[in-house]
Amino acid sequence: MRFAVLAHLCPYTLSMASPLTAATPQVGLLVLESDGSSSLALKQILDSEGWRVRLVPDLSLLHAELKSGEYSLVIANVELVGLDSPTFHVLRELAGVAPEEGGRVRVLYVVPELAGSQFVAGLETARVPYVVRPFHLHDFLEKVSDLLVEVKAIEGPLRMTRREYGEARKKKKQASRTTSMFASRDSYVYTEEELAEYERMEAEASKNRRNRPRTNLGDPRS
Repeated sequence: MRFAVLAHLCPYTLSMASPLTAATPQVGLLVLESDGSSSLALKQILDSEGWRVRLVPDLSLLHAELKSGEYSLVIANVELVGLDSPTFHVLRELAGVAPEEGGRVRVLYVVPELAGSQFVAGLETARVPYVVRPFHLHDFLEKVSDLLVEVKAIEGPLRMTRREYGEARKKKKQASRTTSMFASRDSYVYTEEELAEYERMEAEASKNRRNRPRTNLGDPRS
């Protein structure tokens, strides 16, 4: 009875409800890479930053994913795209739109070590961002973050030396362990030693690619 009287005197309104907070959408990255080990290594590193990463091995899947409009950055093996292909021109057009004009996508090209000489000059002429494998991991992440900042997908870029980067992430990892029983997916971080191990594996993979016998001399990817 008392509740009924109170309800009558103080009717419930929407302003009494707890405010609803919209979840911040996860930053989406699309990676075009046909080499399984390389793509999985990249995904592991990018996942650790809390970004959502989708791997695609060919151009048809790349086109299908781009239509979704869910990605802020495309990381593409330039050897798969080419410099004079319709895909390259589409990506260049997409990445050339200024944020104030509605641009929400940027593209970073990865140049395979053995194919650097045939692609670097063209990428520089086109004035598009690229990295050459094998690359230092923290330098790669800085370039990725710069492009994400450009389209306002993240607030600020990564700006640290290798040692500072490793130490800061080590402290973040330790803090996440002491403040929460269950670490969230984006709280996992890599230490300086783990970064060095990734770079060692990258260099070893590059060496194996150099020593791999070429069975089809007409195919630059063989």
